[in-house]
Amino acid sequence: MGDTVRCSHLLVKHKGSRRPSSWKEQNITRTKEDARRILEGHRQRIASGEVKFEALASTESDCSSAKQGGDLSHFRRGDMQKAFEDAAFALKVGELSGIVDTDSGLHIILRTA
Repeated sequence: MGDTVRCSHLLVKHKGSRRPSSWKEQNITRTKEDARRILEGHRQRIASGEVKFEALASTESDCSSAKQGGDLSHFRRGDMQKAFEDAAFALKVGELSGIVDTDSGLHIILRTA
C-alpha cells in the first residue's frame, strides 16, 4: 500500500508540448497561457459540481485516455513524468489537483485509489 496510485487526468496540450497534436486536433497551436485558462475553467466546473470529471475528460482531454474518462489505471513511482507523479502521490483519494505542468502539457489530476 502506498506504492501505487490510480488516477484520472484531463490534459490540455499547447504548442510547446512534447507532441502538440491529439485525437481531437492534428496541430495544436494554442499558447501555454491559453491552455492554462482552458484548464482553469475545466477545473472550476468540476470543483463546483457542475460536471463530473470523467464526463469532461472524455470530451475535452487531449490524451487518448479520454476514451476511459481520463483513467490512467494504477501506476508506480517512476512510471510517469516526475511533476505528474509527485502531484498524483501527494493527493488523497477523491482529491483534485491544481494545474500540473509537464512536457506533455497541462493537467488536472483526480486520484481515484
